[in-house]
Amino acid sequence: MRILVIITCTFTSLFCCFSHAFLATSPPLLVGPISSTSTSSTRYYPFCSKNFPAIGTSSLKSSSNAADNNNNIDDSCDVLILGGGPAGCAIASLLGSNGKLDVVVANKDFDKDWVPNYGVWKDEWQTVLDEYKSFGIELDGGEFGRSVDREWDVTDCYFGGSFDIPTEKRMRLDRPYCRVDRFALKKSLTKNFRVVEANHMSNAIGINVYSPAGTLIHDEDGTTIQLQPKDADSSPITMRTKIVIDTTGHETKLVMKDNIEPYTQPGFQIAYGASVVVDETESTNLSKIGPYEKDAMTLFDYRTDHFDGNESETIKANKAPTFMYAMPLGGNRVFFEETSLVARPAVSFQECKDRCFKRLKHHGIVVTKIEEEEFCYIPMGGALPARDQRILGLGGAATMVHPSTGYHICRCLMGASSVAKVIQEELALEQPNIDRAVASSYDALWSPGNIRQRNFATFGGEFLMKQNVVGLRGFFDGFFKLPLELWGGFLAGWPGLAYNENHESWEKRIWFGLNFIVKLPLPVAADMFLSIVSYSLTENFSLIQSVTPLLGDPPSYKYKRNMDSIGDVAAKEEAVGMIRQSNADVAEMPTEVAITAEKTKDVEIVEST
Repeated sequence: MRILVIITCTFTSLFCCFSHAFLATSPPLLVGPISSTSTSSTRYYPFCSKNFPAIGTSSLKSSSNAADNNNNIDDSCDVLILGGGPAGCAIASLLGSNGKLDVVVANKDFDKDWVPNYGVWKDEWQTVLDEYKSFGIELDGGEFGRSVDREWDVTDCYFGGSFDIPTEKRMRLDRPYCRVDRFALKKSLTKNFRVVEANHMSNAIGINVYSPAGTLIHDEDGTTIQLQPKDADSSPITMRTKIVIDTTGHETKLVMKDNIEPYTQPGFQIAYGASVVVDETESTNLSKIGPYEKDAMTLFDYRTDHFDGNESETIKANKAPTFMYAMPLGGNRVFFEETSLVARPAVSFQECKDRCFKRLKHHGIVVTKIEEEEFCYIPMGGALPARDQRILGLGGAATMVHPSTGYHICRCLMGASSVAKVIQEELALEQPNIDRAVASSYDALWSPGNIRQRNFATFGGEFLMKQNVVGLRGFFDGFFKLPLELWGGFLAGWPGLAYNENHESWEKRIWFGLNFIVKLPLPVAADMFLSIVSYSLTENFSLIQSVTPLLGDPPSYKYKRNMDSIGDVAAKEEAVGMIRQSNADVAEMPTEVAITAEKTKDVEIVEST
């Protein structure tokens, strides 16, 4: 028995966890790579929704000679961002921050408000604030400043009802939590770029192949893309740009995914949320709204006692768990959200809404007014972007959502800063390599080390998906008993965020596992062990790769020249030099290309016959 326990703990600690750059498109070269001959200059336009240069009358020079010679180009820029959410506005603001790049955001509905209530850990948000300040961008505004409209010093969880945990028992986490002021955040990120109220028209049908034909074309110096204006009766806008960044979300139509089997399908986080006003006239304790403290943010309430006495509803809630997430907003206002953490297939929105109000009624919370409703749909996990493509994905389009938790906003904003640095550096070169810029940007997001860390979290999402409510209570009760630096690092899951350094190597993930396993109830630990074995045998080896030195690193996104098309340039350059020095009438290479040296010593390249 002792041996079995040791083996179980060893394997579990090894594996447990919570919860190709687009290849060079130049034609075959003899003496070296073809370099860009672009003579474009970049101009800077501060964001102004009404005063950016009119489409069709842009004073900008085209971003390439190809576009300069094309009278059909309506407008041009250095970087075109598709999508106007946080990811799009963040990368646009960052890229334009040095005043050297002309950046355009294309979005039909740019003026619409952002919808989600973004919840963040205060220490993680501070790392984002510091990073953006280094670009000269202040994320400010909001009642609490820092683009924050609400802050709680503590965070509460309820996992009672299983494993001898009393139903009413509260677990308090001494880690501050914030609600991002989405209006202030958008205002802070609406700088340094122009806006075109139009969306792209294309669908990727293969790597760098798009439909309808002609709506999106790449060449060595950049991309020509057609955009459909907000007015559907208007003619498409033809935009010339060096780089296209797609921030339109997980279900992007342009970013191809590396979904070659075996790979893990995405799960889905579904939530119904409502900002409400509650009746407190009968309340005997105004420091609470129902069981929820007003000075605390409630992260998880996985209790199901509101279904006691209803067997069918209890069975349903046990098999498809949801939890309450509650943000007291001051006075008698609160944001309640009933959430299915991750499921495949997704739990219905109606089920989440019904459970939300059933729970509130059980707790004696009377809603007098619903100010806002939010329907949250977050794909989690799934395939990473395919290599060798020219379109650069960011945010959901680059599968940046945490695959176990659904956290995204801090990861996205930090990832955008890494991408901005890469692109600013590449486009500052006299002869930038667009393929290298995109490949290096993907590598900045998904380095082999970051992929291994994500694979660790992806298994966590898979394990959480198969748990009933009892398993989830036991799991999270053990998880939050870990030291903050361990559970906080897992929830971060992105370089630069608070505590992430504690999960960035396989050794540290092993340490996390060793500490975690002893916190779990035995049935949950046993299920995790079996899940590790099953997942590793039936899915892929990504989990083993993430927690051991075995199997090496995942394939890299780093830029590699296409040796199949350009060959060994150094060898061919050597041949050219020797041919120039040759006294022979004809000097040839035994390849598909013949090099003829005439008496003038000029080198002529001719195709072999």
